[in-house]
Amino acid sequence: MTALTTSPRLAPPTVRVRESYLTGEQADMVHRGSDTSWLADASRDFAQFVADRVGVRERWGVPSEVFWFTAEEHYIGSLVIRHQLPKDDLGGHIGYHVVHPWQRQGHATTMLGQALTIARGLGLDRALLTVAADNAPSLGVVRRNGGTPDGTNSDGQLRFWIDTPTAP
Repeated sequence: MTALTTSPRLAPPTVRVRESYLTGEQADMVHRGSDTSWLADASRDFAQFVADRVGVRERWGVPSEVFWFTAEEHYIGSLVIRHQLPKDDLGGHIGYHVVHPWQRQGHATTMLGQALTIARGLGLDRALLTVAADNAPSLGVVRRNGGTPDGTNSDGQLRFWIDTPTAP
């Protein structure tokens, strides 16, 4: 595994991490047995792929923003912050994903912590996260960030509320 010389941080998607994004996402998709065909389009015009992900856009029927967790030229994962909850109960404010080569190193915990600060800046006093009951790693991430259980949604996913940090 590559040793990082700087601490990763959430930032808008960038072409700077093209190679590590494409290889990281491919490795992750292969590891999960998922379709990788979408990566062909991304690799053909990565600048457009990135441009389509920058800024506040309507996704899932609500304003949302995509962030990538990077350190220099290394892409580690992605995160979405929904500025408000969707009308159905099938998602929360924040969703995150660490690509397989970087998993189990504390990155998701750090990503979520940084996202909670961004969410506070958007005016959210607390954020809802939903997690599959059998996703032990993600349950740990949510708990380490102060998640308080709040039942399940209609898909059977566990719901957690996390207070966003106040400014010092």
